[in-house]
Amino acid sequence: MLNKALEFARQNQERFLNELKDVLTIPSISTDPDHKPDIQRAAEWMAEHLRAIGMDNVQIMPTAGHPVVYGEWLRAGKAAPTVMIYGHYDVQPADPLELWSTPPFEPSVRGENLYARGSADMKGQVLASLKAVESVMRSGGMRVNLKWLIEGEEEIGSEHLDDFIKNHKELLAADFCLNTDAGILSADKPSITTGLRGLAYFELRVYGPSKDLHSGLFGGIVHNPAQALAELIAGMHDKNGKITLPGFYDKVRKINKKEHQDFARLPVNNKLFLQQTGAPALWGEPKFLPAERIGARPTLEINGLLSGFTGPGSKTVLPAWAMAKISCRLVPDQTPEDTIKQMKKYLKEHAPKDIKWELTYLHGAGAALVSSDSPGVQAMSRAMHSVWGQEPYFLREGGSIGVVVQLQKHLGVDSVLTGFALPDCDAHSPNEKLHLPTWYKGIDALIHFFYNLK
Repeated sequence: MLNKALEFARQNQERFLNELKDVLTIPSISTDPDHKPDIQRAAEWMAEHLRAIGMDNVQIMPTAGHPVVYGEWLRAGKAAPTVMIYGHYDVQPADPLELWSTPPFEPSVRGENLYARGSADMKGQVLASLKAVESVMRSGGMRVNLKWLIEGEEEIGSEHLDDFIKNHKELLAADFCLNTDAGILSADKPSITTGLRGLAYFELRVYGPSKDLHSGLFGGIVHNPAQALAELIAGMHDKNGKITLPGFYDKVRKINKKEHQDFARLPVNNKLFLQQTGAPALWGEPKFLPAERIGARPTLEINGLLSGFTGPGSKTVLPAWAMAKISCRLVPDQTPEDTIKQMKKYLKEHAPKDIKWELTYLHGAGAALVSSDSPGVQAMSRAMHSVWGQEPYFLREGGSIGVVVQLQKHLGVDSVLTGFALPDCDAHSPNEKLHLPTWYKGIDALIHFFYNLK
C-alpha cells in the first residue's frame, strides 16, 4: 500500500502543482478588510478539496473574525490514533508590489521554484498534507483517524483561534497534531522542530514636555524624551547581552548535556549566520552557541523607535514624546504575565523622575517544548529518513506559533512540527517562493509518516 501511495503521488505531481497554483491566485490577506471576500473564497476552496479527498463532516465554522475550516475522517476505529492536521489559508500582504518580479497572486515557476504569495507560508504546506492524505486514501485507505483545523487568522496572530479551540474541545480531541508551518533547515537537511519560544510584545511611550519645544530655547533644561527612552532601552542589556529586567532569568531552564549536543550537531555556524543576516559580527551571550541563543535562551529586542522630526532636512525640535516597540522571546517556564511584571519593575526602578512613561502590553504567547521521543515525532523522523536517506535534525526555533501552545493548553495535544519551506523562501517578503523538489519530497515524507503511525 505504501508503494502504491508513493506511485500515486509521483504520477499526479503535475495536477498537485496546478491545484496549488489555483489556491495561490486567491489573495486571502487576513489583515486587510477589503479582502474579506477572498478569505471566504479561500476557506471554501479548502473545504471543497477536503470533501474531494473523502473527508467527512466538512464545515466552514465562523469565529468572531475569519472562519475555521474543519473536516474529519474517523473510520479507522476507536483503537487507532487520531491525528489533527493544522494549517492556515490566510497570507501576508504582498507590498511593496514593485519589488516582485512577477505578480504575487499569479503563480510563476522559474527554475525549481514556484513564486507567489503564500507558496511557502503556508498554502504550499497545507497542500502537501492534503495531497499526502489523498495519495493514501486512493491507495487502500487511511489507517489512522484524521481531523483538520485550517484557520484564516494565523498571519494576524490567530486572534480568535484560542476561543474556538476552547469552545470545541470535544470536536477537536486528538492524540497529537501535525503542523507543517515550521519549515526545514535546507533541501538536503530534513529537520523537525521540538521547541518554540513564546512572546511578550510591548509598546513603551515616554513623555516629557506638554508639546514639542524649540531645542535651542529649552534644550539643557528639559530631559529630552527621545534621550530618556534611549537610556532606558540601552539599560535593558548588559555588555554581554544579558537582559537586566529583575527576575527575568529566574524560571529559565538550563540547557542539559543532551540538549547541548543536539544544538552542537546542527549544521549551522557563525559563518552561516553572518551570511544569512549580512551583519558584520554576531552578538549575544558569549557562553552559549548561536543556535542555543536562538532556540533555548530568551531575548529582548527593540522592534521600532519613533520620536520627533524624521522628515528630510532639519528641524531643531525637542520632542514631547518618544515610543519604542519591544518584543521578548520567552523559553519554557517563562510566561508573558511574569514578563509584564518584570518590565514594569525595571521601568519603576530606572525611569528618571523628570519624565512619565506608559507601558502597553500588546500580545503574547507561551513557549512550547515537545519530546523528540514522542510517537508522532518518531514517526516523522523515520519518514524523513526513508525519503532523505538520513536522520533529521532536531531543532528549537526562535519564533512563535500560537496554535501549538493553545493546543497544549486547552486539549493537552502536542504537535509534530516540520514543513517543507526553506530558510531562503522569503516568506512575508517580495518574491516568496517554494522549492518544488523539496515540496514533492515533503509529500512523500508525509505519506511515509501516515503509514508509520500505529
